[in-house]
Amino acid sequence: MTLIIIALAVYGAFLARAAATPDYSSVLQPPSAVHWLGTDEFGRDELVRILYGAHLSIVIGLGSVLASMIPGVLLGVVAGYYEGSVATIIMRATDVMLSFPGILVAIGVIAIFGGGLINVIFAVAVFTLPVFIRLVHGSTLAQRHLSYVEAARMIGASDVRILLRHIIPNIYPVILIYATMRIGTAILTAASLSFLGLGVDPSTPEWGAMLNQAQNFLSSAPWTLIGPGLAIVVTVLCFNMLGEALREAVDPRIRL
Repeated sequence: MTLIIIALAVYGAFLARAAATPDYSSVLQPPSAVHWLGTDEFGRDELVRILYGAHLSIVIGLGSVLASMIPGVLLGVVAGYYEGSVATIIMRATDVMLSFPGILVAIGVIAIFGGGLINVIFAVAVFTLPVFIRLVHGSTLAQRHLSYVEAARMIGASDVRILLRHIIPNIYPVILIYATMRIGTAILTAASLSFLGLGVDPSTPEWGAMLNQAQNFLSSAPWTLIGPGLAIVVTVLCFNMLGEALREAVDPRIRL
């Protein structure tokens, strides 16, 4: 199911013009054979807009997770493998970031840098970064004193070699599983920002922005709300289920 969503998102990337073209002769039309999910207040096909919104949501989800995972893994490994002031500073800064609600951190970043696709990706990445640091830090602590690491250290392997050849390859399944599940959370957070008017441009057919516009027609045109709402629920659920499937396939004992 997740692969189908990704395929639809790739297809949706080619629908930018169709998603933005109004048709004032078909304003707020209910679902029909011509418009399967109806039309919005400008006569734009809801299905086309949802497909293009899938492209935007997947870009935001993947982009923000990658943007937080790379520095999060680096900082988490350093804090978990080394002791001293550097590790203390990294983890105390992580604790400070985790003390704030994630959505509040994202709103703060948007308030500073403004809206737009790139800034939304950055805001969601900042919101996700401390969780990656904490996860990798704990996994590295569990590995650093195991016998294979001690053996590599005794034969003269450098810290960089131990980290790249031994520790990171042994903790990457946990990172991969969490990253997969975090994509759904990133999509939901981005949709929340757009619904509040703090995300992408309101005219952009991003699912949260579509919900923001649809609330004005809740009684007269409920299909404008149902389509993007279901798209968010199904997409987030699919990525969470994919993460659970990966966890079961790699090691059922892993708990996140």
